[in-house]
Parts: sequence; structure tokens; C-alpha cells
Amino acid sequence: MSLAGSRPIIAIPGPSPVPDRVLRAMHRVSPDIYGDHLAAVNAGLIDGLRWLAGTAGTVVPYIGNGHAGWEAASANLLSPGDAVLVLVSGRFGEGWAELLRMQGMAVEVMDFGATAPDPARVAERLAADTARAIRAVCVCQIDTASSVQADIAGLRAAMGDHPALFVVDAIASLGCAPMRMDDWGVDVLIAASQKGLMCPPGCSFLWLSDRAASMPATVLTTPWWDMRPRMNAQALWQFWGGTPPVQHIFGLTEAIAIMREEGLEAVWARHRALAEMVAAAFGCWSAGGDMALNVADPAARAASVTAARLAGADGLRGWLAEKAGLTLGIGLGAADPANALRVAHMGDAGAVQMLGVLGAMQAGMAARGIAHGPGALDAAAGVVARRA
Repeated sequence: MSLAGSRPIIAIPGPSPVPDRVLRAMHRVSPDIYGDHLAAVNAGLIDGLRWLAGTAGTVVPYIGNGHAGWEAASANLLSPGDAVLVLVSGRFGEGWAELLRMQGMAVEVMDFGATAPDPARVAERLAADTARAIRAVCVCQIDTASSVQADIAGLRAAMGDHPALFVVDAIASLGCAPMRMDDWGVDVLIAASQKGLMCPPGCSFLWLSDRAASMPATVLTTPWWDMRPRMNAQALWQFWGGTPPVQHIFGLTEAIAIMREEGLEAVWARHRALAEMVAAAFGCWSAGGDMALNVADPAARAASVTAARLAGADGLRGWLAEKAGLTLGIGLGAADPANALRVAHMGDAGAVQMLGVLGAMQAGMAARGIAHGPGALDAAAGVVARRA
């Protein structure tokens, strides 16, 4: 017998659940895309995106997912043969490096495994680049495959006076973890609509420092990817490179309104508390079974997703989907994917949802005979009691 209700719970690391308010904002007839009203809404959205990233810089939109954001950044700012240093802590960092290689860049990978990139190692590598050949340093603030969270401010400080562009993938972190783009000295920020921004997939964005925004076009830039016409648009269709994604504009505007009402510091604190709930539960479960969090260092654990090793994970995921109406993330990039999973706590997630997720997981482990230690739900509830 299934005990799933009519509304399944999706706890995968994107697309994240879309709040009802956002769905209602999107559920409307498209207005005149050449009219003043939609242009004004779009202008407000861009201001909101600046607020969210902590920047006064330029925002450039694209219709596409996070991979489109990667390609937009490199097509505009790099040329074939350019040396690029990619700091990797998971499968998405590896994928970004692969995309850059396909575009002809000379990619060097520093692989940190399931740990955060070490600023000291980065500083040492850049100090050795006496010719200043490295054109960009790229890093995922949160790699959703491994659930490692990088220290962006520390990495930028480690770069010192090296002229490389500092390019940060915030696809799984924006709206979930602190981002102070201007204060931290990020040159290019990349994010998309489907995770912390609580909207369906379909939009990606570049945030640019003044230095990045003033760089000349590269040989990779095509009319579609070229950010300069979008930066200097006189009309909404020019800003989006053609027909704008009307419903996304309304939905993203509402999502940012929700975050403004909560307060950005409170949004970040909520995500961190949810991550601590999951970590507390796994700490108890692991005392009596073959399971462990992927990231050993609490300071390097992501605010938006938790990856873990768990014996029998695939079977547990199947049981949860069928019997409890809960979908967990696959063990993407794990050495043993069948015994790995990911629990997302991003966007519209809250304490009640996460207690339900953890309770369902414990029920599933009991049903499937997966060994686990006691006290997990009490530990998670204790985090709520302390942090609320």
C-alpha cells in the first residue's frame, strides 16, 4: 500500500519546488511584449537580481539552463587557447572543465575531491604563473553532485593581484548561501532560475563586474551569445535576444519578492539550518549503519544539498517514491552511485518539509531492513528548536 498523498515531495537538487505564489504569478495571459508594463517589470527584476547577488554591476539574461550560462560566459570572455584554471570539487566542476575544453580553452584542473578548494594551494599555483598566462579561475560555489561548498571570499583573496577573471558558478547557491559579489571581488557570476530562485528551468543569468563588462568581444562570440547588445538594449526583446520569457519574468519577480519579505540574511540562515538538520540525522543514522555524509568538514557542507553514501540507496529511493511520495536525488558523480543519494534543501524548503523528508527516509530504512542508528529525528528536531 502506498501512503503517498496527491502532492509528491520533490527533494532533488533542482529543479526545486516552485512556490504557489510563483505559480500564480506565472499563470497569466502574456501581455504585449513591446509595451511599457512588461519592460518595467523586467527592469524591476534586474534590480532584484542585483540585490540577490550583492552587486551594482551588469546583469545579462539568456533563455537557457545553467549550462547555457557557462557557455555564455566563456563565449564572451575567453578565446580558444586561453589558459583557464578550474577548481573542481565534484561532477559539475568536471563538466564545466569539459565544456571549456570543447570550446578550445587550455584547461588546467585542480581537483580537490570531496573537499572545498584550498585557497593556499590556489595562491601557490597563481604565484607560479609569473607570465600571468591564466586568463580565468573558475569554481562552483556549490557543486550539487558532491555537496561541497567553496569559500568564495577566501579564494578571491588567494588570487591576490593576479589579473585572471574570477568566475563563479552560483547555480546551486544563489538564494541559498551568502553571495556578496562586489564585496568579494567576483568578476563573473553565473546562475539559473530552477534552484534557489524557485522558478522552472529556462533562464540563466550572468552578473558582470565593470572589468568583465568592458572586455572586448572574443572570436567565440556569436550574435546569440554576444552579451554586448543585451547590455545596451533599447527594447525588451533586445535585452533577451528575441522574444522574452514572459512567464519567467513574472515568476522570478515574485520569487525575489518572497525573498525580500523574508530577508536575505534570514534566507541564508534558513538554508544553513536545514543543512544542519540533515547532517544531524545522518550523524545518528551512521552510528548504526553503513552510511556517511560525503563531505566530512562541516564548514565545507553545502547550504542547499547534502550528498551521502548509504548502503541500499537506490532501493530506498525507489521505496520512498512509490510508498511515500518522496523523490530524492541520485548519487550523481559518486564512485558507487547505487549506494549514494542526495537530499536537497533549497529554495522553498522549510523545517516541516525536511522533518517529513527525514521521517520518510527513516521509515524507508526500517521497511527495507537498512541498518541505521537511533535518534535521528530527535537530533533534527533539536536543530529546529535551537535555530528557530
